[in-house]
Amino acid sequence: MPPPGVCMSIMRERHKKEGVGSLANPEKHSNQDFQQLTQYCLARGVRYIDEMFPPDHNSIGDGLLSPDNMGRVVWLRPAKMVQYPDFVVDGLSRFDFGQGMVGDCWFLASIGALTFQKHILEQVVPLNQSFKEDYCGIFHFRFWRFGRWVDVVIDDKLPTVDGRLIFVHSKTPNEFWPALLEKAYAKVCGSYADMNSGTPAEAMMDFTGGVHITFKLTDAPPNLWDLLFRAAKSKSLIGCGTPQGETSANTVAPNGLVRGHAYTVTGVKQVMSQGRPVNLIRLFNPWGRGEWKGGWSDKSSMWQTVSPDDRKMCLSVKEDGEFWMTMEDFCRHFTDVTICCMCPDFLDGSSKGLWTHSLHDGRWVAGTTAGGCMNFPDCFWTNPQYRVKIEGLDRDCSETQGDNNMLVSLMQKPDKRNRRLVKSLHIGINIFEVPAQFKGQRGKFPAVFFNNNVPVAQTKNYLNARTVVVFSRLKPGEYLIVPSAFNPNETASFILSILSKVETHIHENSNDQDIVEIPKPMPTHNRADMDNKQTLFRQYSDQFEEVDAEQLQRILHETLLQGYAKKTQGFSLESCRSMVALMDTSITGKLNSSEFLHLWRKVTVYKDIFLRSDVNRSGMLSLSQLRNAIMAAGVRLSDGLLNLIALRYGGSSGNISLESFISLVLRVDRMAKIFRQLNEGGAISLRDNEWMYITMYA
Repeated sequence: MPPPGVCMSIMRERHKKEGVGSLANPEKHSNQDFQQLTQYCLARGVRYIDEMFPPDHNSIGDGLLSPDNMGRVVWLRPAKMVQYPDFVVDGLSRFDFGQGMVGDCWFLASIGALTFQKHILEQVVPLNQSFKEDYCGIFHFRFWRFGRWVDVVIDDKLPTVDGRLIFVHSKTPNEFWPALLEKAYAKVCGSYADMNSGTPAEAMMDFTGGVHITFKLTDAPPNLWDLLFRAAKSKSLIGCGTPQGETSANTVAPNGLVRGHAYTVTGVKQVMSQGRPVNLIRLFNPWGRGEWKGGWSDKSSMWQTVSPDDRKMCLSVKEDGEFWMTMEDFCRHFTDVTICCMCPDFLDGSSKGLWTHSLHDGRWVAGTTAGGCMNFPDCFWTNPQYRVKIEGLDRDCSETQGDNNMLVSLMQKPDKRNRRLVKSLHIGINIFEVPAQFKGQRGKFPAVFFNNNVPVAQTKNYLNARTVVVFSRLKPGEYLIVPSAFNPNETASFILSILSKVETHIHENSNDQDIVEIPKPMPTHNRADMDNKQTLFRQYSDQFEEVDAEQLQRILHETLLQGYAKKTQGFSLESCRSMVALMDTSITGKLNSSEFLHLWRKVTVYKDIFLRSDVNRSGMLSLSQLRNAIMAAGVRLSDGLLNLIALRYGGSSGNISLESFISLVLRVDRMAKIFRQLNEGGAISLRDNEWMYITMYA
């Protein structure tokens, strides 16, 4: 049995700190170890079959093939298709492959860009694989998936019809790296069908783990040519797309371009033609055929107006899917261009000064941390907040720094294994400068801050995209970065990535208040009140003047919930056992008089807080009311703990009942004291505070 989800999350964070998930030590996808599986197969003389992505119709997926074609599919190993299969033949090139029946031109266009950057390609495609030495039908590839590198193991059974590959295929019949790479990516997406439609930015990010910027060509910056020229020289991957036609089908326009199709930018060059400079873009169609028919195409007379050297260097009259066009035609006939790179030096044309990079995992949870955009002022403040302190530039950087010095990227993380089932939200980023009066603020900034301050940088629009980016110049000072979805109460996970050429210090803002006690509302103490509680205790206690969990349950139902029974299901026996265990300092399994009175004071206070927080008298607290109620009960929680509480104690509606509220606040209160005492005594390390998360979710 695998460990519980919270434990797995903690283990994953520990592994991340220990380097697991880095390129040098990638995480094992589906917990499959390539080396161990290879040795197992070699020792037993068997060919590997991947049980996690089996050679059957489930791995192809629904809706991709007709029932007739699906019935004709046969999964074959390369040796059953050709006599002498090879992994790579004469190096890896964009001309090696052609698209099959999957609409994954976006993925193949990204592979075309990848073949230009050998050092990046070898990260993704380990080249020490073959069908000869130590062959046992197993291969592996590496992808960057949402903050971590993963090593993906596959078998080499490929789907065919009549002995021919139905998906990506190599133009050299005995070369199989493209088909195997596509299969590995289909595995991480869920199936081949899950690769149907996408954007080059998605695959290019998964090949590099870098950052990307997409420019809409209808609103292109005036220096776009310079950016593309520098990007092409700085080991970037560049992709682009054409506008969709009247249907979703990839139809070919009269000018030779495919509608709704992804292309690779493979060259950027300026030539002299008839005494004037002309900016040219070279593009590649991942179909491996079909080219532009306009100016500067393969057979265009414009090539006769350039020098023989330029013509020899640039012109290749072949039906290979690659062609040139002017920058003006590029902006006219394409919708967007995406540049993906490990280091965005191309943005300012300078390699001086180091870009620092930090990643932060976060989550929006309905009712607690999913506050929506600034159109919702009452709850926008509940979104995750990241506090950034920017120091001055060092001298080398400041002399060459361009207009912008910080790039903030927000990426949605899927909550489904299958890519096609992922529901994307409209997301955006707002960045606020922290004024002097708020610089001493601990914990999350309240609603009043956002009502009185406007963003100094933000995304222009909230986009239904996997990733959005803000690139801006921020002067030294303190800032607050707030990632959010457009609508409140939409649950999703995300990664916030921050790159800067300035010295920065970044932390998640709610972590400033992780289990910090504040003054509690205390009940009034008088002699009569004490006598009443003592009488109550004696009425229900046993002959030894103790109460056990069953007796405590009776007391709670007959006194605390009196007049409230119709709005609650009551305290379960297990909840009462938990309360006894938390308050039983004498370790007898029961509560004596002082322990009971201590508990009773707390539960009556918590009941009063619940009733005051339940403003609509529904008998339940919404998750937004829960935050305020917990704070009134005497503790402040990080967003992470608050989200766990919502999952653990919220009903199917997401609301919290009175008995659940009392149980959870009592547990938080007692565990906070225990952990603080252990920490002060040196009995636990800082890392062991992870047990608070486990305790809260148990």
